[in-house]
Amino acid sequence: MFNLIARRLLQAIPTLWVVATATFLLLRLAPGGPFDDEKPLAPEIKEQIEAHYGLNLPLHEQYFAFLGNLLKGDFGPSYKYPGWDVQEIIAQAFPVSLELGLWGLLIALSVGIPIGTLAAIKHNTSTETGLMGFAMVGICLPSFVIGPILLLIFSLTLNWFNPLGWSYASDRVLPAVTLGLLYAAYIARLARSGMLDVLRHDYIRTARAKGLAERAVVIRHALRTALYPVVAYLGPAAAGLISGSFVVETIFFIPGLGPFFVNAALNRDYQMVMGTVLFYAVLIILFNLIVDIIQMWMNPRARHD
Repeated sequence: MFNLIARRLLQAIPTLWVVATATFLLLRLAPGGPFDDEKPLAPEIKEQIEAHYGLNLPLHEQYFAFLGNLLKGDFGPSYKYPGWDVQEIIAQAFPVSLELGLWGLLIALSVGIPIGTLAAIKHNTSTETGLMGFAMVGICLPSFVIGPILLLIFSLTLNWFNPLGWSYASDRVLPAVTLGLLYAAYIARLARSGMLDVLRHDYIRTARAKGLAERAVVIRHALRTALYPVVAYLGPAAAGLISGSFVVETIFFIPGLGPFFVNAALNRDYQMVMGTVLFYAVLIILFNLIVDIIQMWMNPRARHD
């Protein structure tokens, strides 16, 4: 276990360097700059501002200064939010995005695993067709389509939930459902395929031959092995849920990290974009490491592999 963790952390170093370098170069090569507003600044004022942030230096000097600050854990100040460092914005906004992502993951698992398991048990029946059809709808409809539909039905028509905000517990429902339905569809398909494969094994036939109820066979003997593909998918799914909440946060006006990232990209806020991208890159690496550890716990053979 220690060797796995150490190896993954060492592999993360060049990965993060590539992400940081690519992000830095793409931002600098993109047209426009952080201080190119609709109302242009006077040339002398713009030069002073760029000199203050070091943007007047040659590109390679800016790059090495960026790497030096990055090694110290300093993402630098935001260009569009004066008086705020990027770390302060992330620390304030990310807990909201994390909570939304965790609620979305809970909904994805709560919906996807039962649907996939039931579809496998009812294989080659109309029940399986209906459940997998529902999962296919979840895959085909993106969050920017599901979100407005849920707002139209449950907020504007039925008045069950507030259309915007993050003040009450009920405000979590529609954003979490919007975020979690897409991943629930993928989890349902993975759970179905895993369960279908496990139900064909000899030890399942033996459990049935002993007279065990079908529910006990599924829950006690088949479910743990059948969920192995789902667990393998949880790493990218968790990362996608948290980083993919940008669209949902924008639709429902949630004060998470998403609106800051979108505005930073539109306004060429170099420091904010680079800090957010690297922050989420670290999260993805950690999520994948946690999933690998869970897989080794579920499957002892993976420890030797």
